[in-house]
Amino acid sequence: MKRRTLLSLTLTLTVAGCTRPDPTPLWEERMTTPADQALLAAASAGDTEGVRAALAAGADRETRDTRRRTALLLAVANDHVEAARVLVDAGADPNALDDQHDTPWLVTGVTGSVAMLEVLLPSGPDLTIVNRYGGISVIPASERGHVDYVRRVVRTGINVNHVNNLGWTALLECVILGDGTKPYQQIAEILVAAGADVHLPDKDGVDALQHARHRGYQQIVAVLSR
Repeated sequence: MKRRTLLSLTLTLTVAGCTRPDPTPLWEERMTTPADQALLAAASAGDTEGVRAALAAGADRETRDTRRRTALLLAVANDHVEAARVLVDAGADPNALDDQHDTPWLVTGVTGSVAMLEVLLPSGPDLTIVNRYGGISVIPASERGHVDYVRRVVRTGINVNHVNNLGWTALLECVILGDGTKPYQQIAEILVAAGADVHLPDKDGVDALQHARHRGYQQIVAVLSR
């Protein structure tokens, strides 16, 4: 009788969700509501009033789409600054990771949006979280030639000598993946002024100055040789 009672109790707990032999992340278990879906759609489209309305209707500011992207990440990725501002004011997390290991803050380095950077900074983003390549926001910004973004982000105290999974710093990416034109010359100058180590080598032992010389980027060589 006691054994039957224990078995019944175990089955009851399992059905109730108290026994979780193979736990599923809670965000996956939560069904999105119409308000949640409206929030994601409005954020993606840059519909600021729609974002406000969805939040007022009870939408979860951290609700996710099928790729684990939050409304804030969708707004940032599409550079919808005012929609993002509403979400930040509502307490949206700038560090929420999606299925590609991106966060709203990390994505600003890809888009190069200084306006979005300024919106997110008051929310206290973690500048040390890395993307799937092991990089922080200043690295993709340097690779893509986002001069104004790099100029602003180095003033946040971000680590300009951070090394990603490829063994590259922001300066190395600026030289290796850039084309040596004026934007990359400016970025190299900004990074060096912010403390970037010119002689920090890649995995093959080649530093940014050597890469610049090899590519014939004479203006960048001049910057790195000062």
